[in-house]
Amino acid sequence: MRSRSAIIFINHLTRMKEGFCCVAGVDAITGKHVRPVLRGRNLSTGLLARNGGPFDMAVTVQLDSIRPVPRAPEVEDHLFDPRKARALGSVKEDGFWRILSRAAKSKLHDLFGPDLVGRGVASCAVDKSKGRASLGCLVPQSRPILLVRRESEKEKIRMKVTDGEFYLDLGVTDIRLYQDDHVTPDNKVVGRVARQLASQNDVILSVGLTRPFKGTEREPVHWLQVNNIHLKENPIWQLG
Repeated sequence: MRSRSAIIFINHLTRMKEGFCCVAGVDAITGKHVRPVLRGRNLSTGLLARNGGPFDMAVTVQLDSIRPVPRAPEVEDHLFDPRKARALGSVKEDGFWRILSRAAKSKLHDLFGPDLVGRGVASCAVDKSKGRASLGCLVPQSRPILLVRRESEKEKIRMKVTDGEFYLDLGVTDIRLYQDDHVTPDNKVVGRVARQLASQNDVILSVGLTRPFKGTEREPVHWLQVNNIHLKENPIWQLG
């Protein structure tokens, strides 16, 4: 597979375990999602703008000599050299909202295909090595509900959301909702965003499938989660 260059508008910026993150964006030319990845290791939070790196929400990033390494459902994965990733500046608010709107769908099946199926009471997932995509933007059917719930002695950020077909209670990995360790929920920020969601109609959610793990299933699957929350009144809410 040939390498190429890409300019992407960052709209997925998520936490992983402490010290690591995941980023992705919409390709300026193709309109498709691109996820920069490294071979055999996760992206360090040192690549975030707050730590001197190129990545932040709504930032345009030039990626040179990227090479696609698609493997269902992670068809967006591209190997890149972080030394050659260069931030070109932030997108204007109205421009960023247009980018999100063009990428967004109102049905999860339109984003991930028929392999996305319900799991348990309020989750859905794709079987390992199946599915046509792992990233997308969703216009929810009704106002999502954001909350912090204590599970197994730890606080977890969750969202109740529906597309009219699936009625879900999903994990939220938006790195901006967490404290500096990227693990502990920032309850003050979560509360503020929850109030905004309750009062605003124009919301787009960046959603994605996890890397496969078992959870409540016998075999590992790719679970759906909410990656980021985008509000039309303040679409460029950066980690900084």
